[in-house]
Parts: sequence; structure tokens; C-alpha cells
Amino acid sequence: MIQPVNGGRELLDEISDAPCPTPRLWWLGHSGFALKYRNAIVYVDPLLSPKRADRLVAPPFAGADVTHAGLVLCTHAHAGHLDPGTVPAILAASRRAKVVMPMSAAAHAHAMGIGYQRMVTTNADLRVEFLDDRIYAVPSAHHQLDWTPLGGYPYLGYLVRFGPYTIYHAGDGVPYDHLAERLRPYNVTVALLPIGGEKNFKIPEAAQLAQQIGAEWLAPMHYDMFPGCAVEVDRFIEHLLGQHPAQRFKVFQCGEGWSIPAE
Repeated sequence: MIQPVNGGRELLDEISDAPCPTPRLWWLGHSGFALKYRNAIVYVDPLLSPKRADRLVAPPFAGADVTHAGLVLCTHAHAGHLDPGTVPAILAASRRAKVVMPMSAAAHAHAMGIGYQRMVTTNADLRVEFLDDRIYAVPSAHHQLDWTPLGGYPYLGYLVRFGPYTIYHAGDGVPYDHLAERLRPYNVTVALLPIGGEKNFKIPEAAQLAQQIGAEWLAPMHYDMFPGCAVEVDRFIEHLLGQHPAQRFKVFQCGEGWSIPAE
């Protein structure tokens, strides 16, 4: 199992204490990120359970050690994104935190032991306000959008608006008609897009979407849970340099933090 470049109390203290005049992102493996801007700390799809047999990269810390979370955003109900070994533990340790999820995931989350009073349910085109920041939702497609009248869209991507910056986290998903049109008005600064596996973007598709929406930065995620992940990253870098030389990108190591450069 590959070890993160930073982890444990050192990384948790870094997230707590880092001054963030521009947003800072830490990749936690899989689709998991910690995001911070000024005093706001948001976790997205944290997967910090140490005993998953399919993990190739060790989690940098445990959910029970996260005492500083303000919000936890979960893009859908699958265990890699609404993890029963992570999200309840973060909520227990971060007593004021709430978890944002699609409407259709609420019953599943409650069965995991998450109280309804700790949930904020949302759907496409709705807004969640947190401190001075806003989180918007757009549908993601697991081949299909799977919308229902009662449950809405079960798979969401989140647009985290930190001041003048917008971070788009797609969750799982593949391209679909009019996705770029949905995203373009948000002026995405960083697009976090899943590559690898059948339910995620092919590398050329991720690069094309970033170009279509005018994302200043593109970062891949979700590629580290299967053999050959290093090859996938090499292919991503080669494609961006060869086919999209003007597109800026960032490839994270697990546990690494990176601040959006001030323009």
C-alpha cells in the first residue's frame, strides 16, 4: 500500500492552521479533498477507512481525528463517497459540522447512524450557504442521470464558491449533453474530475470539459483505487502536454496541499 506524502497530526494541524488568502486544497486519496478558504474548512467525499481491501493508497488520517470540519459534502450514496467508516466519525468529532448530500441519500445516511438534524439535503440548481461561501449542485451521470420526481438527481457534483474562486468537484461521472453549459456560468477556477474506471471520464473527455468551461486549472482524481494508477497519471500528463498545452493542471500526491495561485 502506497503511503501518503503527509498525514496524521502534522497534516491535520496544517489544515487547521494554514492561512488561506486563496483557496487551498489537500487530496486525501480517491475522490476525497479537504478545501480551505480563510476560516472555512470543507471536506468533499472523504474516504478515510483504513481497512478497505481495494485501497492502493493509505488514507492520510482517520475520520475520527477530524475535529475542524465545517461541512462534509458527499456527492452520492455509494460507499466510496458517503463512507460509513468516515462520515459518521467526522460528524462525531466535529460537533458543529453538517453533511450535505443529495435528497435521495438521506434515508441511507440515516441508516448509517447520521441524524437528520446533521444533514443538509440538496439537488441540482440549489444553493447551500456556509459562512461567506456558497455551494451549488449540478447533476452528475453514472452513464445516466437517473432523475426521479421524489429523489431528484442521485449523483451530484458540487461547485464551491470561495469568494471570487470556484472549485468544481464532479464526484463520479461521465460527460453528458449540456454539462458544459450548466458549468460555464460559474467561471470554474479548478475542475476536479474523475478519471479511470468505466463510470468516469476518459482522459480526453476530462481535458475537453475543462477547455469547454474555461477552467483555469484541471486536477484528476479517483484513479488510485485500482492497479495501474501511476500509468493513468502518466497518460493524463502526456495528453495534457501534447493535446492541451495551454491548459494548466495539477496532479496531487495523497496528503499533498496546494494553494490556487493568486493572479
